[in-house]
Amino acid sequence: MGKKWKPIILAVIMVALVGSYYFYLSNKTKTEEETVVTAVQDVLLRNLDKDYPPTPKEVVKYYSEIMKCLYNETYTDEQLEAMLDKMIALYDDELLEKNPRENLLSGLKEAIADYAENKYTITSYTPSNSTDVETAMIEGRECAKLYCTYTIKSGTYYSSSKLIYELRKDADGHWKILGFKNDTDEAQ
Repeated sequence: MGKKWKPIILAVIMVALVGSYYFYLSNKTKTEEETVVTAVQDVLLRNLDKDYPPTPKEVVKYYSEIMKCLYNETYTDEQLEAMLDKMIALYDDELLEKNPRENLLSGLKEAIADYAENKYTITSYTPSNSTDVETAMIEGRECAKLYCTYTIKSGTYYSSSKLIYELRKDADGHWKILGFKNDTDEAQ
């Protein structure tokens, strides 16, 4: 009789173990909340002192991520100013001399308000391929030029805008935005 009962007892123990484990998983309380990082927080978390974009294309990509956040996302005034500071960190000193922070902030607020009023959003951006980045030595400094196409949505209408970015390497070897212009406009 012992051999007959052994498989039945083993089966009952297995069912009890599986049932207990299922009960444990279904009644388990979440002890760790999942942290969701917003696009704005993601942009602001980047430490440019330790993780500066290494190529002209990467600088334009990061700059475009900031722009996408500024024009598409919800954020506080402090976050707006922090994103402006991230943009300024990507600018060449010569561009900053012509555009003080206060002017950049007021112009940015005006542009954001215009975008919001017209219900525009930047849906995507596409920088030039790395092989399409033009580089040259100008006055003894390494410079680069590349394009970035932005897709802008207003209601159900989509349009695109192509900007030409000009960058220059600074003394630390970082690519900085020297200027940008619409492919049909004058430099900013």
